[in-house]
Amino acid sequence: MSIGAILQATAFTVAHIIVARLFTGFGTGITTATAPVWQGETSKPDLRGKLVVLSTTTLVAGFSLSNWMTYGFSFLKGDVSWRFPIAFQLVFSIILLITIPWLPESPRWLIAHERDREGAEVLAAFQGDGSTFDSPNIVAQKMEILEAVNIEREQSLSWLKILKGQTGNTGMVKRLLLGMGTQWMQQLVGINVTSYYLPLVLQTSVGLSNTTSRLLAACNSVSYLIFGFVGLYLIDIGGRRTLMMAGATGQAVCYIFISALLSQADGTSRGARFGAGATSFFFLYYVFFGVCWAGVPWLYPVEINSLSMRSKGAALATGSNWIANYIVVQITPTGIQNLGWKFYLIWMSFNIVFIPVVWVFYPETANRHLEDIDRLYRENPDMVVVLKHKEAYQMARPQQLIDAKLELSEKAEHSPELEKPETEHLKSPEKSATAHLG
Repeated sequence: MSIGAILQATAFTVAHIIVARLFTGFGTGITTATAPVWQGETSKPDLRGKLVVLSTTTLVAGFSLSNWMTYGFSFLKGDVSWRFPIAFQLVFSIILLITIPWLPESPRWLIAHERDREGAEVLAAFQGDGSTFDSPNIVAQKMEILEAVNIEREQSLSWLKILKGQTGNTGMVKRLLLGMGTQWMQQLVGINVTSYYLPLVLQTSVGLSNTTSRLLAACNSVSYLIFGFVGLYLIDIGGRRTLMMAGATGQAVCYIFISALLSQADGTSRGARFGAGATSFFFLYYVFFGVCWAGVPWLYPVEINSLSMRSKGAALATGSNWIANYIVVQITPTGIQNLGWKFYLIWMSFNIVFIPVVWVFYPETANRHLEDIDRLYRENPDMVVVLKHKEAYQMARPQQLIDAKLELSEKAEHSPELEKPETEHLKSPEKSATAHLG
């Protein structure tokens, strides 16, 4: 990403900037496929949703910053109007490069790679309250992860098998598709029709000036950011399913009114009032999206996929997001030009369709350990329609999972793990997780 930013900011030819964009895209792809997985695997179950959604809210903060910077620099002449905003992203790259070395590795990744002691140390560090790698609750968590690792190690799918369609394990495939589906839906609910093109939309569909359109787009990004924080609060209270269905409902209503009002915006003084009404519903759309859809599609692929497939599932979901993103941003200018207000009916339709899709097919992942989803699919290998399985869609953690956790805790209290010397299984002192945690 840093190399791409430098190359973009110093570009003088089209070929130069295309190469620069490829570097940036490659770096962005790695980051967006990896960060949610790491966050999900290092978070406590009751904080996982909030932390991953907080991360996506910072993306909205960056989006807002870019809107205001674009607006401000649009008043300047010459190369600085675009070179400085592009180069400014290096500030955040430098922050990442400085801070990432301090981050510990995911405890689930460590345990899956037979570095049990280090994984337990990271679990203990995140647990706090004086926990150590051999505390009964930490040993119980490690045993829960090991159980999932041992079961799924035999069923893990390589990239080659996935590409060849040699999946075998239908449960894993279903989970991969659900994770990818959330990212496709995030794009098809119409967010990038407006996030990339809101100034164009306001100019072409509403009839506002270029300066006014850019200013309103920047103001809208602040509203988007504020309601992203509301989503942070509601993610665990409402659950993933409820937020997606409520968001799709609200967004569909917004597009209904946008289409209806723009159909009457005929360029007259009367039409200007209809255009202003449509603009207010563009703003309202961001309220629903910020609360409900900004974060869940990045969180869900991490939660729904098994440990052995989590990285691959997140990567496929991220790739799906960017492919859908590309399609949407390519068709939007042509769609607005040729279809006018009717173009927004397409996104209204997608939102309406996604309400029953989520209700019927998507299991609830809130208030669950990541290993709980593994157990759900092991016990219900043929599950497609979640409405047939109460434990798949209820908000509270299923009682059988709570009982299984208590059983593991009892085993952990009498586990020989508690009597092992502290140095056993430690590969080398410098690799200790506590060293990374300072």
